[in-house]
Amino acid sequence: MNEEPRQPGVLIVDDQELIRTGFRLILTARGIDVVGEAADGAQAVEAAQRLRPDVVLMDIRMPVMDGLEATRRILELLPACRVLMLTTFDLDRYVYAALRLGASGFLLKDVTADHLAGAVRLVGTGDALLAPSITRRLVERFAAQDEPAKAPQPTGEALAPLTPREREVLALMGRGRSNAELAADLYLSEATVKTHVARIFAKLALRDRAQAVVVAYETGLVVPGDK
Repeated sequence: MNEEPRQPGVLIVDDQELIRTGFRLILTARGIDVVGEAADGAQAVEAAQRLRPDVVLMDIRMPVMDGLEATRRILELLPACRVLMLTTFDLDRYVYAALRLGASGFLLKDVTADHLAGAVRLVGTGDALLAPSITRRLVERFAAQDEPAKAPQPTGEALAPLTPREREVLALMGRGRSNAELAADLYLSEATVKTHVARIFAKLALRDRAQAVVVAYETGLVVPGDK
């Protein structure tokens, strides 16, 4: 007999009690376990260490400690944890910074109930939430504006561990291609594409596709306007 897939344990972090309560009600009504709540980043780090959630819904702007610092600390403590940023608008510099830190995507705070539950389940399986095209739009907006101290590394140096084929795959991921589109573009099977993607993640210590898009732009492998 097939077992029901395990539902992820979720930690909800937001300084607005109404949002925490609403998200808890939505998730629990759909069979997803909310293991805890936190009202600021410092509480979030403590709760994550104690409760060890699979997924953290993380507000960005909070008192005491903001969501970026909390994300950085949580992912250092719990590398397998997935963080979804909560924001009020999608082209948000702070969301871009969170993706650089290892967040697996973002949700708008006016997300529908079904989308919220689906997003939590998706990242709970280890996938990145954002469609590559959305990630690309966000990264294009901010990568070129970033501080000089975070200027792109020379492509050859940063991507030295990759084979020529893996660089090609990474470049196409940076341009927003899905696995199916990669397979069609490169005349490969989807299974082969998945193998290339897994090797890229391992060699560059990437958590998911969201970070892969960021790396493709920050190394200069892809530049804004590339198709």
